[in-house]
Amino acid sequence: MASTIAASSVVIAPRAAASFKPAGKTAAKASIVNNRVAAKTNAFQVWNPIDNKFFETFSYLPPLSEEEIIKQVDYIVRNGYTPCLEFSSPDTAYVKSTNTGRMSGGVTCNYFDNRYWSMWKLPMFGCTDGAQVVTEIKACTKAFPDAYIRLVAFDNVKQVQCSLLLVHRPTGAKDHQSPEKRSVA
Repeated sequence: MASTIAASSVVIAPRAAASFKPAGKTAAKASIVNNRVAAKTNAFQVWNPIDNKFFETFSYLPPLSEEEIIKQVDYIVRNGYTPCLEFSSPDTAYVKSTNTGRMSGGVTCNYFDNRYWSMWKLPMFGCTDGAQVVTEIKACTKAFPDAYIRLVAFDNVKQVQCSLLLVHRPTGAKDHQSPEKRSVA
């Protein structure tokens, strides 16, 4: 078996090491920036943290339409997950030092403050149609118009949440920006 040279966790065979070129003219060429790459860096934007809070999946997008929510539910059901609705008042929807009890020391690994919202009814076991979920979203919105509502995809075999997406923001919510104001050029 051929001998190998180990550099940290990378193993290099002797023949592969011979293909490396010494620094010299190649290093000088590497410092020249391609104009196409420089043009792409101008497209980068900075996230505006002021009144620009996001939730889970798709919360950076404009609100989803009923048809788009139905498509997401169809995806959830098609993958064998159970849809479930959760809601929370605006004061407890986000983690803040005023609405959470923090643990001190190193015991906070995998501990998530304020990730548990109130459940709207029971998980929708046996749900086969996205329209059923939209009906429940409307009922939850009618009962709690000033609450955030999210759709959870729950895997009842692994006992975990697979996906979460915001399906309703309170009408007076001022904690997010429209997509064109979310970044600073």
